[in-house]
Amino acid sequence: MPAERAVRPPAAVLFDMDGTLIDSEKVWDRSLVEVLRWLGGTDLSAAARRETLGGNLQSSLRIVFREAGVEPEPEPFDKAARMLVEKTAEFFADGLPWRPGAPEALHTVRAAGIPVALVTNTGRYLTDKALDGIGRAHFDVTVCGDEVPHGKPAPDPYLRAAALLGVPVADCVAVEDSPTGIRAAETAGAAVLAVPCEVPIPDAPGRVVRESLVGLRVEDLADVLAAVRRGR
Repeated sequence: MPAERAVRPPAAVLFDMDGTLIDSEKVWDRSLVEVLRWLGGTDLSAAARRETLGGNLQSSLRIVFREAGVEPEPEPFDKAARMLVEKTAEFFADGLPWRPGAPEALHTVRAAGIPVALVTNTGRYLTDKALDGIGRAHFDVTVCGDEVPHGKPAPDPYLRAAALLGVPVADCVAVEDSPTGIRAAETAGAAVLAVPCEVPIPDAPGRVVRESLVGLRVEDLADVLAAVRRGR
């Protein structure tokens, strides 16, 4: 029988939240459509929906104003932002379903003693609402989009998470579902495990694509890190 291969796990695993761990993209979509209709629009185009995936509140609202044909003047923009947060908080309070395999994947990583971060473009207020349901104990640190100079697709959230954990970002695996988040993680220098939710994700040198988190093992995360390093 061949000897078991050595496994070098990542220094940390950095999980995105919306669309990766929880199926919340549809909640955001409902909230954005309500704001759009308040502005006099009807529905988001398919292209606009794709643009909002993985984005932060500010970038998503700018898309909504554009779709409504309304200039994002400060007063209506601020009012729309408050409405978006309030509506989304209401929807979050109803409960958020896990993505397939997500709770088991978190348990697997935690059981292996690997540090875990939540890295999301969602602001702190709404992230805390989500964490009330999914549990804070899964994560050593959490980084939100309104706690860094620039949210995803900038690398700032991932760089901050690695710094808080005290590990090199190049030794981390980021788990993402959207092009926006993947760009942020890859720019930061992390290896990426892409688990598509709303849109397909193509293979690329900086990532490994997996259908879902179901059955994820520490060995799989080690393979992601090794594969990305070989491709660089």
